[in-house]
Amino acid sequence: MEKILQGNYAIARGAWEAGVKVACAYPGTPSSEIIFAISSQYKKDIQAEWSPNEKVALEVAIGASFAGARALACMKHVGLNVASDPFMTLSYTGVKGGLVIVVADDPYAHSSQNEQDSRHWARFGKVPMIEPSDSQECKDFTKLAFDLSEQFDTPVLMRTETRISHSFSPVLLEDRRESLIPIGLDLKDAPKYTMVPIYVRMRRVVVEERMKKLEAFADEFKYNVMEINDPKIGVITSGVCYNYAKEVFPNHSYLKLGMVWPLPKKIIREFFAKVKKVIIVEQLDPFLETEIRAMGYKIFHGKDVLPSLYEFNPEIIEKAIKGKRYKPPKERINVDELPKRPPNLCSACSHRPFFYALKKLGVFVFGDIGCYTLAAAPPLNAVHSTVCMGAGVGGAFGASKALGKEGLGKVCSVIGDSTFLHGGITPLMDIVYNKGNATTIILDNRTTGMTGLQEHPGTGFTITGEETNQIDLEVLVRALGVKHVRKVDPYHIKETMEVIKEEIERDEPSVIITVNGPCMLHRREKRKFEHPYYEIEIGNCRGCGMCLDIGCPAISWREVMGEEALTTDGHKRKGVVSINRLQCPGCGVCQQICKFESIVPGKA
Repeated sequence: MEKILQGNYAIARGAWEAGVKVACAYPGTPSSEIIFAISSQYKKDIQAEWSPNEKVALEVAIGASFAGARALACMKHVGLNVASDPFMTLSYTGVKGGLVIVVADDPYAHSSQNEQDSRHWARFGKVPMIEPSDSQECKDFTKLAFDLSEQFDTPVLMRTETRISHSFSPVLLEDRRESLIPIGLDLKDAPKYTMVPIYVRMRRVVVEERMKKLEAFADEFKYNVMEINDPKIGVITSGVCYNYAKEVFPNHSYLKLGMVWPLPKKIIREFFAKVKKVIIVEQLDPFLETEIRAMGYKIFHGKDVLPSLYEFNPEIIEKAIKGKRYKPPKERINVDELPKRPPNLCSACSHRPFFYALKKLGVFVFGDIGCYTLAAAPPLNAVHSTVCMGAGVGGAFGASKALGKEGLGKVCSVIGDSTFLHGGITPLMDIVYNKGNATTIILDNRTTGMTGLQEHPGTGFTITGEETNQIDLEVLVRALGVKHVRKVDPYHIKETMEVIKEEIERDEPSVIITVNGPCMLHRREKRKFEHPYYEIEIGNCRGCGMCLDIGCPAISWREVMGEEALTTDGHKRKGVVSINRLQCPGCGVCQQICKFESIVPGKA
């Protein structure tokens, strides 16, 4: 049977067909849909979980593998940074049941804090990496990766990227095939899995021998495909770049690499012998180009014309390679003429009034990864640093150390509930242990918001919706030694500002936790406001623009002239605001800001 599948859903299908028993992940765009698809469609056969972070996800998968089960760990590119500690040692231990790590890169940083190229991890960790170029290959490569893992006693990296993860194409579905490896732990395996120095030295030899075997295998790998068309120009590429290059240069010869590490030296040598000039097309870093140049081959074009920044598309590739010969299409959309739609916090999001309060207080905010990074943009302008998961907490502590007593009242960190449980606990522990005075603010919206409302240990539900133990954030931070813990309702701006001011001026560690502010898109719980919506009393609106400072998408502005340029009491105004009733859930934040009583409850 054939079915149209998104790349991530095809990976989930491949995991099921391969006989996977355990699948773990922390949500991160563009990889999030993989585990969701497994939990919703294959929960009968695969135990899936949202782990607190990627390191834990990989460690759980490792344990399952050591017990003989096929296991999958999924993450975005920066997630592999978090999981790098177990990953690098896993290369030494090898596996029992097949273990595959899917890592999804994000060229152009559509939803990420950097553009790193995960292919370097394969070379660094001395493990094989394969890279699919469509949904069918996403499924097939996932199955193949588990076979490779068991055949070569190695974890296997499978790299996707945004366009492969989120594009759709036909996939031929097959039946599930259970692994033949028996489930069970053997005490005799200790020298293989216990990485103390004496065993590390033994396994280091195994790693090098394995890489030699993999290099030989790469030359026979059937998904390293050579297409000889016009012998004048050949293109070496992989993944989505193959699709782009093939679209604009269909008559060129191609070497499409399904295995990008180790490289197939034999077939590369054959390709150079069959074509006169070779172009290497790859997004991000010159990974293939560097390795192939090191093999002694002359490259006609690579990163000398193709950009190292952002993601490719057919036009970018065509323009780069053709140079002055490139002719743009006659009819095209002028993107500069399209209305700008920057990302924004949702209407009535509980984060908005809190960041408005921080902005009014003039505090330097060390932010973190999540929806609330959107508060860095105008008009809120209330996040001043974002590095990685949990770094805001440690960053605020470091800044408070540098500033000393003079820094009191000037610095804080803001972190979401899911991110705090992912990477914020240990830096908060550091603040307490080392007698700091930084204030940590946990914005608890009861979900992992930006990546699609996934569960986490603080929601009280598993990935399948089953009720489970719910972390009490206040109890947790008090257990770390924080004595001063305050809870605030972020929709009450005045009270929120008072609490923030008190805590950031405190010469001891403190934590503020928001309450009663579940995500407005939440499936289970929604904040019930006093009024269904708000509207503008046009006669009173002076067009001051104060309400626009919160950046609510339900509020808009228009200029006025003539009689409309006067308020009821005769004041001149350049414009007025209006509130879209369909977008306004009635949070009342704008009413608290307005000084002229022009924002009033709507009539239900």
